[in-house]
Amino acid sequence: MDVFSPSKRREVMQAIRGKNTMPERLVRSMAHRLGLRFRLHGRNLPGRPDLVLAKHRTVIFVHGCFWHRHDCKLATTPKTRPEFWASKFQANVDRDRRNKALLQEQGWRVVEVWECETRDAEALELRLRQEFSVLPAPSLKE
Repeated sequence: MDVFSPSKRREVMQAIRGKNTMPERLVRSMAHRLGLRFRLHGRNLPGRPDLVLAKHRTVIFVHGCFWHRHDCKLATTPKTRPEFWASKFQANVDRDRRNKALLQEQGWRVVEVWECETRDAEALELRLRQEFSVLPAPSLKE
């Protein structure tokens, strides 16, 4: 049984953003600080990647752990209508795999950053530095 009325549940679900989410904005900010330049939401690419780094022939997807089923504590499954959610989540995972394969066939390198990874700024910076090893090492502040 849902704790919200159908109209309230509809309102809550409509408020969920598909782009420009906080995790996505954190990744964009970190990438920009590291000197990476990118375009947003590649309309001509499968899956409309969140960041497109043409110079590196790389795309970045910032996935929400809940919606894209990361193996972490944020990927909970709602108790109501479990069969609906199972098929919804499976469709999301299948679509992600299909889009990743299409991008790789077109010669793109695909980087997936998970929502839970954006909670630790130092680890996120290290991950981006490793993904884009052409970046200079951080300068030491005196």
